[in-house]
Amino acid sequence: RPTHPLAYFSALDLFSIGIGPSSSHTVGPMRAALAFADHLTATGRLADVTRISCSLFGSLGATGLGHGTPDAVLAGLTGLRPETCDPSDVRASWSGLAEGATLSLAGIHTISISRDDIKLEPRTRLPGHPNALTLWAWGISDDLPLFEETYYSIGGGFIRQDHNPIEAAPAAPPPMEYSTSAELLALCELHGLDISEIARANEESIHGAEKLDAGLDAIWDVMHECVEAGLHAEGTLPGGLGVTRRASAVRMHLEALDRLCEQHRDTATEWLLAFALAVNEENAAGGRVVTAPTNGAAGIIPAVGHYYLRFVPGANLAGIRRFLLTAVAVGSLVKANASISGAEGGCQAEVGTACSMAAGALCAALGGTPRQVENAAEIAMEHHLGLTCDPVGGLVQVPCIERNAIASSTAV
Repeated sequence: RPTHPLAYFSALDLFSIGIGPSSSHTVGPMRAALAFADHLTATGRLADVTRISCSLFGSLGATGLGHGTPDAVLAGLTGLRPETCDPSDVRASWSGLAEGATLSLAGIHTISISRDDIKLEPRTRLPGHPNALTLWAWGISDDLPLFEETYYSIGGGFIRQDHNPIEAAPAAPPPMEYSTSAELLALCELHGLDISEIARANEESIHGAEKLDAGLDAIWDVMHECVEAGLHAEGTLPGGLGVTRRASAVRMHLEALDRLCEQHRDTATEWLLAFALAVNEENAAGGRVVTAPTNGAAGIIPAVGHYYLRFVPGANLAGIRRFLLTAVAVGSLVKANASISGAEGGCQAEVGTACSMAAGALCAALGGTPRQVENAAEIAMEHHLGLTCDPVGGLVQVPCIERNAIASSTAV
């Protein structure tokens, strides 16, 4: 058995549909606040709540404003879910509060709320993780809270608590357990399966074949919609850096070039970069994205997947499913043994992991053997080791957007 209790993470969890600009600073805190409100409802304490307060610690406090973390917390408290909400309903939830504002806690109980109820505490770091937040529910008395809970946003939209240090395991262990790539390759050889088939066996044991394929297709649909939205959106990204969206202009240039040059010039690499720019510009604007495995690295896997569909002869939806399953098998190894959190492991944990996942996945879609897939993932990862998380102004824009484009090219 693998040394780590959760060596396999489902594709439907590792690829989660959410909103930008950050899985750890936007999606995770939103899920934490939603869990807090749900707990108040489930324990019958909701009606007694008169006020909610929250402190954002460490990295959440340091870059929370740029990532819209306070907005996400308030949105989660109202019952909004990152996978189904309208992104526009999250923006300015906190930053746009007026004097005397109210909040519909869990969507059913009205309380007063002000911007002072959420505090940024960047110099306080809790021991559990750099991304931490504590929520308090108060009643009529301010002496003791009715309920308080601390959550850690550990990357990719995943959250955990002190009393629940590891994400809940499936009801039964998956049939193909592994904790290292060596163990994964041994399983492939023993059973005569490729890596995507190992992943499929695990996924079907959790979800069943029908739900799995529907989930993979839904994930790809959102990835595709995100690329298309980014390729056609113009303007300047929010946040104050004045970063101009470029994916649309690149698309128009390439479309004109493709019409003029026909087959005389290969523009596949330029399109690949445009796909990545499109996704990460959408993410920076707070749009609908898929964590892959995080929002800061969300452009790489969709870009390489679109490259596969557009430029590889014989590419089809079955190949995309194989692509995504292989990617999650690689990503599970990183999440189980290291980290996908930029705040914890640097950009090597985000873009490095996504590049590794995409490289292995494309190799599989092209018909590579399990050892070739593993080698592709290894090469992609090793050339990102040491990469720090270094966003200018705490925004997922510079150098994050271009870094996704570069890593997409590296993966291919």
